[in-house]
Amino acid sequence: MATTLPASTRIADLMDRERARLRERTARSGEVFARASAVMPGGVPSQFQKSDPWPTYLSHGSGASVWDVDGNQYTDFHNGFGVMCVGHANPVIAAAVSERMALGTHFAAPTEGSIVVAEELRRRWGLPAWRFTNSGTESTMDAVHLARGATGRDVMVKIEGTYHGHHDAVMVSVKPPPELMGPRDAPVAVPYGEGFARGTAEATRVVPFNDAAALVAALDETVAGVILEPAMMNVNIVPPVDGYLAAVRAACDEAGVVLIFDEVKTGAAVAAGGATELYGVVPDVVCLAKAMCGGLPGGAVGMTAELGSLVAEGRVKQQGTFNGNPLTMAAAEATLLHVLTDDAYASLHALNERLMGECERVIAEYELPAHTVGMGSKGCVVMSTEPVLEYRDYLTKIHHELTDLAWLFHMNRGVFMTPGQDEEWTLSVMHTEADLQRYIDAFEAFAREVTEG
Repeated sequence: MATTLPASTRIADLMDRERARLRERTARSGEVFARASAVMPGGVPSQFQKSDPWPTYLSHGSGASVWDVDGNQYTDFHNGFGVMCVGHANPVIAAAVSERMALGTHFAAPTEGSIVVAEELRRRWGLPAWRFTNSGTESTMDAVHLARGATGRDVMVKIEGTYHGHHDAVMVSVKPPPELMGPRDAPVAVPYGEGFARGTAEATRVVPFNDAAALVAALDETVAGVILEPAMMNVNIVPPVDGYLAAVRAACDEAGVVLIFDEVKTGAAVAAGGATELYGVVPDVVCLAKAMCGGLPGGAVGMTAELGSLVAEGRVKQQGTFNGNPLTMAAAEATLLHVLTDDAYASLHALNERLMGECERVIAEYELPAHTVGMGSKGCVVMSTEPVLEYRDYLTKIHHELTDLAWLFHMNRGVFMTPGQDEEWTLSVMHTEADLQRYIDAFEAFAREVTEG
């Protein structure tokens, strides 16, 4: 069935109506935002939490639901940017953390919990050496140090349009503006905001995703490492095309370059061994955070034995007061060993396939210019009839106004979604068929109204 683009006037009218409705139903959030803005830049703890007209401030969560300060209940498909695959206030996680809390929360000394978690991560990813961090940013920062320390080279290669945390080597060409990013065959390394020493961006080379030839052309004797998400996760979801990751692996081997997979968003969320398991390509370094720690701040870096020896010998410094914090390790152990089990992944995959299938039904029925993409617990509706293979496709092929309108429809109908234009959901082990139906109903209401007339 052919798809048609809804009239721009229809979209604009619905945007105005839904924005007004959101402002009305989250009036208390607006008051809290005014208070927060007096003490926090932008009224939020992190830039990614901003949204128009103001953030929706939450009070609590339980299972697959969250509640805002206005008392509205939502089924949570945002799940803390993909962190909460275990669900909110999961009793298994809560019990493990509470038990550990009574025994002391921090020592800056190793505990056995870190050994248990490292052993499980080795089993899942097949990499022998592990260290812990406190965030995805720290994980990718340590990975860059490993690449440079192992090779004695300086230049990093990253994918255009990806976010790998907020440190200098990777805050380059994170959704660069079209007028600055240059031609596709010679992308400009664009700093992400201000605050960088002159020359910082020149130490990072940028290439498009899903183009092995472009990556090969960027590799030379100055390149220390390649860092990439095995599937792009910050421009909706962009999977690798067949053979791409294997070609990247071969190119890095040929050039003597360290291959880093940023699995902060895929990690424990899409399979037991993340995208590494799904696609069967093993990197030299894998970076984890988010879903692996069951809602507590924490992360990990897995590496080859050779790279691990650099850390063990102190040649590459990997350290942090809170690394391997016993509370975080208790949450990670409970998450990896008792909650995100093989049965849990099978259930998440089945739920995700059902949700994507129902969205495809709605897309076909209402002739929406859209399609679904997903993997594991994650999925999205991409407002484009064409596949998106890289960041420049994201800019030119997607109807972003439709994405914005869909977000408003979901939020106003009790479906909590990621703010911004990236419309990616994450399911938890506590989501039910009824929860999925709430999403489907909101999406169908959007499709019906946007295509009327």
